[in-house]
Amino acid sequence: MKPAIDVRDLVKVYGGRRAVDELTFQVPAGVVCALLGANGAGKTTTVECLEGFRIPDSGSVRVLGLDPRVDRAALMPLLGVMLQEGGSYQAATPREMVRLYARFYPDPLRPDDLLERLGLADSAGVRVRNLSGGQKQRLNLALALIGRPRVALLDEPTVGMDPQVRLATWDLIRDLRADGVTVLLTTHLMDEAERLADLVAVMDRGRLVALDSPAALLAAHRGDRLTVTTTAVFDPARLAHALGATVVREAADRWIVDVGARAAAESIARVSAWFAEAGLPLTGVSAAGGGLEEVFLRLTATDEQASA
Repeated sequence: MKPAIDVRDLVKVYGGRRAVDELTFQVPAGVVCALLGANGAGKTTTVECLEGFRIPDSGSVRVLGLDPRVDRAALMPLLGVMLQEGGSYQAATPREMVRLYARFYPDPLRPDDLLERLGLADSAGVRVRNLSGGQKQRLNLALALIGRPRVALLDEPTVGMDPQVRLATWDLIRDLRADGVTVLLTTHLMDEAERLADLVAVMDRGRLVALDSPAALLAAHRGDRLTVTTTAVFDPARLAHALGATVVREAADRWIVDVGARAAAESIARVSAWFAEAGLPLTGVSAAGGGLEEVFLRLTATDEQASA
C-alpha cells in the first residue's frame, strides 16, 4: 500500500542555507504523525512543500500519490490545511466562513455541528476580527476539516486553546484517525504528540533525526533520571564519580542525576547509601522520567550541549 505522505530526498535552500536537507520519511494512511522540531528546524518548510505552497529545490513530495503542485486540482478536495494565520475575512463570522467553505465540497460536514464540536457555537455570530486568539485557531481548524479530507495538515492545532477545548480537539483528531484520515501535525507540545501520535518524526537543522512511535522513542532514547532533594552542601563531582553518572543542579535544594540505563531502584539505593556514608541529610530521591520532551531534547542537543 502506498503511503499517504511520501517525502523523498527533499531539499529546500534559502540564501545558501539548507532549511530542509535531504529529508526522507513516509506516513502510512490512517495514522497521526507529529512532526517535531525547534524553530528553524525546517518543519514549516516541509509542510508548505506538502501543501504545494513551496517548490522543492530537489527531491519529491507526494500526498496520496499526487504532486501537490502538478496535481493540485485533484489533490485539493482531498486535503485539509490548517495554517497558523488563517485566511478568514475579518468582517465575516465563523458561521458564515464555515458555511462558505462547505459549499466548496461535495459532501461536507454539517457546519453547525462542527462549530458546536469545536466550542464555537456561542461565538458563531461574532465577527472574526473580534474573536480571541484561541477562537480564531478553532475556526482555522474547522475550515480545514469541513470538507472531510483524507489527509489533514495541521500547524500547531491547539495553540491558544483553553484546556477543555484542547481536549475536545484531541478527541476530534482521534476521530479523524478512526475514520481513516491521515493527520500530520506540527506541535511544540510534547504531551500532545505523546498522547495523540502513532508516529513521531523529529527534525533538527533540516534533517530527520528520528522516526518511530512515541513508545519506541521513549524506550530507545530516554535515560533514567533521579530527582534528589537535600539541604546539604556537597560536591556534586564526588556523587557523580561514585555513581558513574551525571549530576546537575536544578534548584537550590534539588539535583538531577542521570543514571543512564541502570534500574531506578538500584540507583536510588546507591544514592541513599552515598548520602548516609557521607553523613549528609537526604530529604528525597525518586525516579524522574522526562517523557517525550526529554527524548526530544536529547535528540536535538547541539554538540556543545551534549558534552556539557
